[in-house]
Parts: sequence; structure tokens; C-alpha cells
Amino acid sequence: MTRSLALLAATLLATTAAVAGTYQPTPTGVLVRPDTGSVKELRVNAITEAIIQVIGVDDPARPQLASLMTVAKPSGRFTVKAGGDTVTLDAGQASAQVSLKDGRVTFFNAKGAAVLTTASAGIQPVTVEGKSFVAPSAQFNRGTTEAFYGLGQHQNAQMDLNGEDIELRQHNMDIAIPFVVSDSNYGVLWDNAAVTRFGNPRRFGLASRDLKLTALDGSSGLTAKYYVDDQLMLTRVEPDIRYQFLSDVSKHWPADPALSRAATRGKKVKVVWEGTAASDKPGLHKMRLFASDYVTLKVDGKTLFDHGVWRMGWNGWYNNFEQAFSKGKPVSLHVEWLPTSGLISLHHSDPEPAADKHSLRFASEAGTALNYYFIGAESMQGVIRGYHHVTGIPPLMPKWAYGFWQSRQRYRTQAELLDVLKTYRANRWPIDAIVQDWFYWPEDQWGSHTFDAARFPDPKGMVDEVHRQNARIMISIWGKFYPNTAHYQELDAKGHMWRRNVELGMKDWVGPGYLNSHFSPYSQEARDIYYRQLKKPLVDLGFDAWWMDNTEPDVRSNVSPEELAELITPTQMGPGALVTNAYATMATQAVHDGLKRDRPDARHFILTRSGFAGVQRNAAALWSGDVVGTWDNLHKQISAGVQTGFSGVPNWTHDIGGYAQEARFQDKSVAGLQENRAGGGTRTAADLKEWQELNQRWWQFGAFSPLMRSHGEGVKREIHEISPEGSAMRANLVWFLELRYRLMPYIYTAAADSHYEGAPIMRGLALDFPADAAARKIADQYLFGKSILVAPVTRYGATSRTVYFPGTPGTATWFDAWTGEMVKGGETRTVAAPMEQLPLFVKAGAILPMGPVTQYVDEKPDAPLTINVYTGADGSYSLYEDDGVSNSYKAGQSTRIPFAYDDKRAELTIAPRAGGYAGMVTKRTFNIRFLKPGDRTVDFDAPAMAVSYSGDRIVVRAR
Repeated sequence: MTRSLALLAATLLATTAAVAGTYQPTPTGVLVRPDTGSVKELRVNAITEAIIQVIGVDDPARPQLASLMTVAKPSGRFTVKAGGDTVTLDAGQASAQVSLKDGRVTFFNAKGAAVLTTASAGIQPVTVEGKSFVAPSAQFNRGTTEAFYGLGQHQNAQMDLNGEDIELRQHNMDIAIPFVVSDSNYGVLWDNAAVTRFGNPRRFGLASRDLKLTALDGSSGLTAKYYVDDQLMLTRVEPDIRYQFLSDVSKHWPADPALSRAATRGKKVKVVWEGTAASDKPGLHKMRLFASDYVTLKVDGKTLFDHGVWRMGWNGWYNNFEQAFSKGKPVSLHVEWLPTSGLISLHHSDPEPAADKHSLRFASEAGTALNYYFIGAESMQGVIRGYHHVTGIPPLMPKWAYGFWQSRQRYRTQAELLDVLKTYRANRWPIDAIVQDWFYWPEDQWGSHTFDAARFPDPKGMVDEVHRQNARIMISIWGKFYPNTAHYQELDAKGHMWRRNVELGMKDWVGPGYLNSHFSPYSQEARDIYYRQLKKPLVDLGFDAWWMDNTEPDVRSNVSPEELAELITPTQMGPGALVTNAYATMATQAVHDGLKRDRPDARHFILTRSGFAGVQRNAAALWSGDVVGTWDNLHKQISAGVQTGFSGVPNWTHDIGGYAQEARFQDKSVAGLQENRAGGGTRTAADLKEWQELNQRWWQFGAFSPLMRSHGEGVKREIHEISPEGSAMRANLVWFLELRYRLMPYIYTAAADSHYEGAPIMRGLALDFPADAAARKIADQYLFGKSILVAPVTRYGATSRTVYFPGTPGTATWFDAWTGEMVKGGETRTVAAPMEQLPLFVKAGAILPMGPVTQYVDEKPDAPLTINVYTGADGSYSLYEDDGVSNSYKAGQSTRIPFAYDDKRAELTIAPRAGGYAGMVTKRTFNIRFLKPGDRTVDFDAPAMAVSYSGDRIVVRAR
């Protein structure tokens, strides 16, 4: 668009009265005033040649809330063309055609094919805290068969999200990122920070909202029976299973004193609900059982969930299922719950027409406009890269972040922490980072950022000693403050504290309980104060990484959405409901911006329990929250990590072994116990065996996660605590830990690719095999980097598992890393998975670099690298290197060493090195290993051809 045309457009926009069914070019795109609909003005902006923003308003005079997720600006390069009843904005590689009649938009890709078409879009007026706002919604591609991925991190083992209903509301274990990627090579970023629903815009309701519940006596509701120590104490009919929130318990729990939580503490409590459910709407209904503690669900006599879905009482979650109903025909319900202090509720959603169910839909509870981005590309990875352009490119994490992290809830003294690090170094177990979790401060001083001198007499000395042992240290920080602290009072004086929790007299769980609340990070002043308060007591001590816990924020646990909304408002941007999902992005920005000012040349690392669009630009990694040590939760971490990568956040981790564990798994220590021990608190020999196997399998998965981090409460998680000395388990944990370090050249290159190319480290199969329909829904496998297929074992006692090999026989062949057996793409096989093995496969044509075992990532920077070349297909690879700790890579201070394998000629070409950086290894030895069928990847000492590489081209021929 020329400058004169842009000036003319701006003049027209400023002087022309509003006319329905018209359009006007603007400096950034085109403005459309449709004939009909709730959207009175539609502003279509060209962001890049393949990214187009759409903003719809009901009132042009309505003040617009600033975006908390985006950083991109319109390019100003586009053309506008009218045709009949439409106007088209062409950005070059994508275009948007807008109907002048109703404002519907159709988006076209670079080939001119329509890939996203509006079925409906609207703005409904809503009132929030007495003020006028709007609730935007849009539906696209009704009846589509395409696959969708992303939307953040969720705990329901979902992969292809077409047909799924997902509420985007931050939770301890659930992360809301309103960005979805289609296998048709486009994405939609929904620019709204309020609670949003993908799929059905109607929220799930208690079962009685839509279903006819009938108790055993024929009355309305369900028969509820309450037992204490197997003695029936009460039978009554209840309208619903409705103990989801603490307020529900206070309102609805039986008043019988013998059933009070205090009276039943330490006793076995059981509640059983029985009856039937019926619907006048035939079809497949979606249902959800929310629960903590132990629960069993049977529908029509079939057990859907049993005690394997246990969760700790204070952190329940949903268990999704679908149930077919015939019109008016009842199905039986049986729910058995064993509560300690837990919660439970049953939810339901009526079936929708198939075309609506299989569409792309967003609906937000509040906002100031309809606002979304169409992101086009030639691949799904290109879409993720486009998302980074809009919301911020993830900076490179320090290389040491990809080593091993040891954590515990919690090291109670600095001596405990230093002793663990000393033990790792003495045993020569690789480790790069150790973590000081919460409560290092005096008991009544949460938010003071000071250390309890009795337990941490020399914090600076502790940090220095960690560094002396060639490791890094991360410290836990929160947005939570006690009102007796000077930090609370300073923030409060400026209007940056949420006071309501304190005003209501709500106390936390520490000691006798203390008044507390969180700060509101939605202004620059608040963020600056928060960081400044951290600087002297923590930043200046030299801590290397920042663990920002509770960034949902969980101001008070287990309250209803309505109660929480009261606690997180007002903000500096208006009602809290409008910005609730963006807390983590704003809070991490406070720390990231401050660290950049203070340490501009250093890379930074933030670990945050919640996230939102744009959080990745703040050097933030996500973790999956307080998941529990069950096989079910282990299984669900796979899809959670994959979807996080699809959502544009490449750096993700989880608590190896699960944060919390059942009482049957708990004891003071695991070290030194033999498997035939029958004592030890509540744990039996069988429990111990299962606990150790669960942790061994989870550890194997952790070694092939973007970040490898062991953490949890209760049972200690260090190698020497969780595995007996001399045991096969300990040997296997160390073997996989060493394998992680052997793979560091490959892992760090994958990390670099996430920065430069938008490439997730943990990759859903559809990302690399978009033409493979069978790969779309695989939720328990993934690619680690672009070459290694990982199939974790998530079933107790399993020594084999089924694996799908993506691709087709002509496009992919896979090497079994353990046996060297070749498997063609498109096959499903049962593969061996003995306890010491994680099913691993490498694609033919892959070039996989490995280094030696080291005690920390850069212990031996000039060590020879083994270059594994998997024959049977052509391949290429680009090895990335830089100094690993500074920001000089942003100025081009890094290198790439390109490798290319020609299978027909059996030749590997190592191209000239591109780039350079201070301190780089200029000469190194590459040990070239050409793997053929039958060659085992894990034969680390297998013969190889040594070549000396000084940066010039080398050709190596297989013998």
C-alpha cells in the first residue's frame, strides 16, 4: 500500500460518516460496516503477509482494552479489492474476504484455497461489576474434519481437539492459551484474557440441569448413603452430586454431627450415590466427574473410573466421559467416593448437532471487542512460528536448563540442599540445577523475600557453594503476601493488592493460618515494585532461576468461579474478569523485564505454574502443576506436554513421580528398603514395588521431556532416597540420566530450533506426519526433537506396549534403539518394554549427535561427538552451538554445522561451519557411525570412524 493511499484512507476514515454495508481502506487494512449483525464495525488488519487480525466492535466509541498477549504491529503492506457484496484484503500469502452484508469473513491461504470460513460471529452485551462490556464469540468451519491442536496444557489425554469442549480457565494443573493450530496449516489466536470456551459455548452444568435424575425410591434426585467405618449413618435423596467447592460442602454436607469432617477424621468415610439418569435428547452426551480422593463411577453397570483416578483432597480434577442416551430411557448411575477432605461433583452437557460439534468455536465471558488473528503458513510448525511473531519469540534458555533439575518440597535448611548436591557430585550423577522451594522465610513473613536465619544462616554462601560445584540454583517466589509485611503494605498503598481475601478474614494453611492475598500485576508500576522488592533480598544474591509458583493465581483454593472473581478484582485495567487468564504472563513479565535491566547480557529462566499467550517471550517454562503419583496422571502428562508445544511454549516439564502420592505409597524413606519389606507405616511390600516402578517409568519419560526435573512432596525424590543402593532401579535411573547428557548436543539443537524456527521440542505426531490420518489422535506417543519417537510405558506391570509408527512405508522407516530392528511407517506393533527400557525409535535418515557422559552440560565442551547416521533414507541435520549462557546469540554469535546424508551414495557430507562465537571449539573430533538394520543405538562404544573437523567441508563414506 502506498503512503499516499494510506493517507487518503486515514482521511476518509476520519471524515466519512458511518454508512451501513460499506468499506474503507485504512493505513493498516480495511474497515467494514456490515448491513446486519451485532458487529457494527469490522477492522481487518494485515500484520504480516500471512497473518491477518480481525477486530469487531458493537460501538466504535467503546474504549478498547489493551492486548496482554500480542506484541506485533501491522505491516502496512496489503491491497484492498472490492467485488460485488464483498471486499478482500490481500496481505500477500493470506487474504481475508469480508461480506458487506453480514460481516462474515473467509480466509484464503497462499494458494488461494479457502481454509477458514466464518459461520457466525457476534458480540453480546454483558455487565461486569456494574459496567458495560461485551461477550464475543465466533464459529468457523462447521462440519469440518480437520484436526485441531493446542489451547494450552490440559489434563484429559486429548489430542485432536476437533469435537472436544475445553474451558480456558487457569487452574493449578490446567493452562489456558487461546491459540489453536489446524492440520490445514493455519492457526487462530483468540485475543481475549477472560474465561473462554472452545467448542460448545454453553458451560457444563450439574447433571440435574439437563438430565432427569431419579433416586431409588422414585423421587427426583439420587439416593445418597453416608458410611463411617462401613456403618451406614445416613440415607437421603439429594438433587445432585454437588460438592465441587468448599462453599458447596458448607451448604450441603449433612448436618449430622457424627458425619462432620472433624468427627470423621482418621476414620473411613464412604458416600454412595445411586439412581438413574434420563434425557429427552438422544445421542452421545458429554459428562464429567470432578473428584478428589478415591472415586469409582459405574454407568449402566460398566465401571468407567475406579480408584486409579485418586487425587489429593485439596486439588480435584475432571474425568471426562461420554454416555449414549436413548430418548426417555434411563441409565443407572453408581458413584462411590471415599473422602478425606475432598470434593466431588457430576456434570453434563447436552449433545449438539454434528456440524456444530465439529467446528472451530471460541466464546468469551467478557471483553471489549471481538478480536482474533488468522495465522497462515505452509506447515503447522510455520503456524507456531507465526504465533511467536504475534505474541513474542521465546528466547533461548541457558544450556544448563536442559540438564537435570533436582527439587523437593522442600529443603528445610541450606544444609539439606547443599548435602543433596554434594551427594550427587560424590556419586558422579549428572546434575545442573537444584531448587529451593517455598517457605525458606520466617513462618509469618510470606512475601518478605527474606530467609529464616535459623535455617538459612548464609543464603549468599549457599548460592556461592552451589556455583562452586558447577551447578545452578532456582528459588521459589510467589505473588502472595501477608499483610504484616512491608512489601504488602507498599503494594497496597499504591492500590496494587487484592484486599478482599484479607477483608473476609481468610487464612491460609501455614501454622495457625495467616491472612493473605496476591498482588495485581496489570500495571507497569505494580510490576516494577514487585521486582524491586525481590532485587536486594534475592536477585543480588546471585540466584540463577526463578520459580514463580501459584500464577493462576490461586488466591484461595477450591472456591467457585463467582467467589474467585470477587477476590481478583479490581485490577489496574478494570474488572478482574476481563484479564483473569493473563496473570502469569503479566507476573513473569515483571521478573523478566527487571532481570533484563539488571543482567542484560545473561539468559534468564523462569518456571511458572500457569501460563497464557505470550508467556514464552518472558523466558518462561511451564510445568504441569501438582499432578499426582498415579499411572493415570503419568499417562495424561504426555498429551499435556505435546499440546503445550503446539501452543507455542517449547519449554515444559513435570514433577517426575507426581507431586503428591497416596498414603499407601508414603513412608519416611525408600532408600535401603527391600521389596519384601511388609512394614513401614501404611505401605506394604506390594505398594513399595508399585511406587518404585511408577517412579522408574516416570523418570524414563522425564529423560525425554523438554526439561528434566524431579520434584514432589512426601517421599523424597533424590536418586539415593527413592532407589535402594545397588538396586536395578538405581542403576536404571542413573543410566537414563546419563543418556540425557549424552543427548545434550541433540537436545540443545532442538532447543535452538524452538527459538529460530518455532519448532516444539516435544512434538505431536501430526506435526511431522500431517498426511497420516492415523497419527492425528495418538495421545501417548510423541517425537522428542525431530528424529526420536518416544512411547512411554504408563501401565503398572507392563513389559510391552502397542506402538504406532507414523508415516507410510514409502516415507518413514524406524530403527528400534534397543534392537536395531527396522519397522515401516504405518504399522502398529506390540514392542518389548522390560522395566529397564523405554520404547525408543529413530527415523531412518536421521543424523543424531551424541556426546560423552558429563557431570554438567559444559564440563567437556571440546569432547568428541558421535554422529549417528541412520541409513535407509536420505537425511540432513544442522548442529547448533553457542556459548550457552549469554545473549550474544541475538547478535548472531552462534554456529551451525550442516550434515547431509546421501543414502544411495552412502556418504555423509559435513558442510563448512556457519558463524562463530567467542570461546567456540574450532577443532573437534567427530566419530561417525553409520547404523544399519540390527545396529543398536544404545551401543555407545560401537566402532566408529573418527574424523577431525576444523570447519571445512568433509565427505565421509560408509565402509
